[in-house]
Amino acid sequence: MKSYQKLTTAAARPVEEEGAAPTPAGPGKLAPWWVGSGLLVAAVLLSTLTVWVLRQVSGGWPGPTLPPKCLLVPESHRFDCYPERHVVVTQELCESRGCCFIQSPPPAGGKRGVPWCFYPPDFPSYALESLNQTALGMVGLLVRREKAYYPRDIEMLRLDVELETDTRLHIKITDVANPRYEVPLDVPRATKRAENPIYSLDFSRDPFGVLLRRRTTGTVLLNTTVAPLIFADQFLQVSTLLPSRFLYGLGEHRGPLLHSLDWSTLTLWARDVSPTESFNLYGAHPFYLLMEEGGDAHGVFLLNSNAMEVALQPAPALTWRTIGGVLDFYIFLGPDPNMVIQQYQQVIGFPAMPPLWALGFHLCRWGYGSSNETWQTARAMRNYHIPQDAQWNDIDYMDGYRDFTLDPQKFASLPSLVEDLHKHGQRYVMILDPGISSTNPHGSYWPFDEGLRRGLFLNTTQGQPLIGQVWPGFTAFADFSNPDTQQWWLENLQRFHAHVPFDGLWIDMNEPSNFMDGSEEGCPPGELDSPPYTPAVLGDSLSAKTVCASAKQKTSVHYNLHNLYGLMEAKATASALIQIRGKRPFVISRSTFPSQGQYSGHWLGDNRSQWKDMYYSIPGLLSFSLFGIPLVGADICGFSGSTSEELCTRWMQLGAFYPFARNHNSQNEKAQDPTVFSPAARTAMKDVLLTRYSLLPFLYTLFHRAHLQGDTVARPLFFEFPRDVTTLGLDKQFLWGWSLLVTPVLEPGVDSVTGYVPRGVWYDFYTGSSVNSSGEMLKMSAPLEHLNLHVREGAILPTQKPETTSEATRRNPLRIVVALSQGGTAWGDLFWDDGESLDTFERGSYSYLVFNVTQNIFTSTVLHASAEATEVTIGTLSVFGVREPPSKVLLNGQEKAFSYLGNQVLTVSDLGLSLSQGFSLRWL
Repeated sequence: MKSYQKLTTAAARPVEEEGAAPTPAGPGKLAPWWVGSGLLVAAVLLSTLTVWVLRQVSGGWPGPTLPPKCLLVPESHRFDCYPERHVVVTQELCESRGCCFIQSPPPAGGKRGVPWCFYPPDFPSYALESLNQTALGMVGLLVRREKAYYPRDIEMLRLDVELETDTRLHIKITDVANPRYEVPLDVPRATKRAENPIYSLDFSRDPFGVLLRRRTTGTVLLNTTVAPLIFADQFLQVSTLLPSRFLYGLGEHRGPLLHSLDWSTLTLWARDVSPTESFNLYGAHPFYLLMEEGGDAHGVFLLNSNAMEVALQPAPALTWRTIGGVLDFYIFLGPDPNMVIQQYQQVIGFPAMPPLWALGFHLCRWGYGSSNETWQTARAMRNYHIPQDAQWNDIDYMDGYRDFTLDPQKFASLPSLVEDLHKHGQRYVMILDPGISSTNPHGSYWPFDEGLRRGLFLNTTQGQPLIGQVWPGFTAFADFSNPDTQQWWLENLQRFHAHVPFDGLWIDMNEPSNFMDGSEEGCPPGELDSPPYTPAVLGDSLSAKTVCASAKQKTSVHYNLHNLYGLMEAKATASALIQIRGKRPFVISRSTFPSQGQYSGHWLGDNRSQWKDMYYSIPGLLSFSLFGIPLVGADICGFSGSTSEELCTRWMQLGAFYPFARNHNSQNEKAQDPTVFSPAARTAMKDVLLTRYSLLPFLYTLFHRAHLQGDTVARPLFFEFPRDVTTLGLDKQFLWGWSLLVTPVLEPGVDSVTGYVPRGVWYDFYTGSSVNSSGEMLKMSAPLEHLNLHVREGAILPTQKPETTSEATRRNPLRIVVALSQGGTAWGDLFWDDGESLDTFERGSYSYLVFNVTQNIFTSTVLHASAEATEVTIGTLSVFGVREPPSKVLLNGQEKAFSYLGNQVLTVSDLGLSLSQGFSLRWL
């Protein structure tokens, strides 16, 4: 391996001036070779011994003798030098790149295994020629003296390092000489260098590499010296060792929450395909969270929107490969997982505060067939007194599947239906697609005519609108990177809203999806549509079931903007809704990118009515919690295929605890709304929805905390118990906030469920009975009508008597649920506003209360008050875990009637206290 000329510590000591004598690594400061590869000495020796034995047994090497440097690389640390798919890598091909070739048996099942072609330790990379201090960190020059094997590799790179905060580091590598495409995302700009960073940063000079350590533990979080940096025009690659195998994020994919590092590759390229394991799905989120040994956590975000893949291997290690843009990394040091996600959202933006009605139950299907049938479903829900806040329609409401039109026969009564929904405190949401029908006679379809006149569509390389095919037939695609398109989108929505006053919008097919590959004319030859390297995308082409990568947009070419298409449409749609309704927008989008939580929620796409799909929805929603999009859920009971009564009942129970809860179904399948099932199943569904509605004050407060500071709403167990290694792989249960544990049934034919209960006291949400867990798997009774919910000790949950809409529920008295800790303390809070106005927190039009219990005294403290709080009362206080029967209860010093049950639950009713007034309640 090349010798390391100098080791520079960025955060720990001043950088030496250029030309100063090299400084040897001092005690406790190992040079990168030993950090990156020396830790592997035992593995190397074992590998070498094995090779020697095999050679003795076989009587020598078959074929040419391998260089010793190749034999010294253990299998787990072989970084792929020939990642191209569908190429049989031969020794000749491999060695033409200057790499090592060792054949190994392919793994079973057609999966990729140990690469046959891998980098030798001395493969040429960049050298750090200079490094100078700046006000925010340092700037360096990287020089490559030997060409890499991809065309147009860049000889000189600029390294920018900014110590932005004590817990956030920004490392950016760009071309020195020529500007390159960068993601047009507003990110915060640091104004001063971090004074006490909890990380230290070292650089290897030749070959260039970064070593990032956590100061408190010395854990190496990044070590990029293990493989060469490659920076060509259309191939950028950097690898790092990982400090553990507990890796999460990197969406959008279907699979367990915890990624496998067994030679797996995750591709990020937005694609319309039913969620399937190993495929690249609808959105792109180049962010990972990693749990370190001992419970600390860090996150890494690569701000890059080009087609990308992330290769994972058991070293443990990770390789980023992208085919454009720059290498723009943010590293978040936590140190706990909740803080990592907060720090990530400080860069990409905190999610929007949803309207309260968005947190109610939503009902939809493709194939109602008419507005009258849609109306009939909404009426049936009311007749059975089943909660519902929003009724939706899929594309069947349109005339010929054209945006901004209404089927004049089948959906003529839609305006009356929407009026009726509004009279009952309900809302209406409709679907829109970005493909605009292009085949109508001129003058007959304003959206296309006007978009064409203003030049608002994606264009071919010849400057003509790119024509693909979606639901209405041949279509052009709106260019949302053009500000003029946002105005045109608004005008279309205003015209339709005057006829059908919708409340929210569902934006689908915005990867963008195309039933053709590229366009009706295919895609032109060239390195945008056929790049030197194509990541492992479904369909093996960037244009598979989408538009040509060479398509021209206002901001750049589609090659760069593809993964941003859904984000840009969501931004335009949220803006239009604000201008039309003057209230908080509600948008649900299929395609997503970092920062989209500011504009929309997300549903997990076209799932199937299968038990495994119900399970996969949990890691799906938890991953989007990591991505800063808390308003997320899956199609309850499954979209395609026919559900069963048992599956749909269990799924309604789980789905009642999705942050975004919608039952949605495909055409030509039997109905699956709650009204069509047996009385027993219908009652079970109704009951769990009523439970959700009772928890709306708690859920709404969680969303406020997400909006204010980036807290997660649905939360993996390891976020709250990071030092409990059992939680690191759990993805069949989840928490709301820090305190409500949801344990759903995910398999058929059972009346119990086994779930993990972390150490401590947990209370049954319905009864208040307690279980004191040592941190163990517990079998819980789970008949078909029951969902297990447990409240964590020390929590206070604001709940409310439920009604069939959120609007009606919010007028009812509150019930405060207190779950005492073993020390007799508890804490909770409540955010309250009018549920729909814009920027209520920012304008001060809200109430915020904090609840505390200590020494048998419950205290409600009003930290901020608004007029809405005077309209609501606190009716009941239930305290779980009161060990001794009280002799009396005092409310603000006055004696008050109470009840006390043998399971240690104290209840005080008929309080009649205004939410706007603080109070104390004491039991003796």
